[in-house]
Amino acid sequence: MLRGKSVTHALLYSGLAALLLAGSAQAADSTAASAPESSAPAGQDGVQSAMALAAKVAQEQAADKKKRDEDERLRGFGADWESWHPDNSVADVASLQRGARDFAGYCRGCHSLKYMRYSRLATDLQITPAQLQQYLLPAGAKPSDYVSSPMPASDATTWFGKPPPDLSLIARERGTDYLFRFLTTFYVDPSRTTGANNLELASVAMPDVLSTLEGVKVAVFRTEDKQQVFDHFVQVAPGSLSRDDYLATVRDLVNFLDYVGEPAQVARRSLGVKVVLFLLAFTALTYLLKREYWKNIH
Repeated sequence: MLRGKSVTHALLYSGLAALLLAGSAQAADSTAASAPESSAPAGQDGVQSAMALAAKVAQEQAADKKKRDEDERLRGFGADWESWHPDNSVADVASLQRGARDFAGYCRGCHSLKYMRYSRLATDLQITPAQLQQYLLPAGAKPSDYVSSPMPASDATTWFGKPPPDLSLIARERGTDYLFRFLTTFYVDPSRTTGANNLELASVAMPDVLSTLEGVKVAVFRTEDKQQVFDHFVQVAPGSLSRDDYLATVRDLVNFLDYVGEPAQVARRSLGVKVVLFLLAFTALTYLLKREYWKNIH
């Protein structure tokens, strides 16, 4: 009897266990089936949250940069202007092309390049005849013409006190550092006829023709031993270019004027290296020949 009851209880317990296992399996299957449906919205929410966070970070970085730029503008710059260098390279053809373009747009109205022909310019700077005609040649000019200014000398004398100088050899005469500092240290000076002055060339007659690119800045001076000494610049109006872009534009202009001063300098330097290498090799061969001739004597 007891054995029958035990068997009966065992069968009941086995049935309950089977029912529990079947229910667990069904619950697991339903969870697995519903998991993709529930995770999809959760994944989309995660992506949207990440995008919102990235946008917020970008806005904060832009605000910080704007604040730093404003602080730099108010704090001033240029105290180290005497150490500025263009670091130009006349082997950079793209820079020379941009410099030629900017010279034609901002400098040729007053300044000439009386030793430079447009045809030589096009050949050295890899400018096609169509580009030369479209971007550099004035109306009625020929490629064989020299780069001249349309401003009459009498008008220039009336407006500026003297005719603007020819810039063919200005880079060789003054150096590229001088030109770079000259074009980057204009400042507002109401006492001047043109409304501008310059740190590199005080009492300059030339107006600040690049102010639309750089913007307008004033010079702050301090008193030392009863003398006014330059301290820094303060930007009072922005230009169409950022500070770095403007410096790059000036670097291209200086590079172009450096090229104009000696168009063959790249070829000269390349040839010079080859000549030195040839002389070194020839010296070595001469030394070996000398040893061969004198080996029996020594």
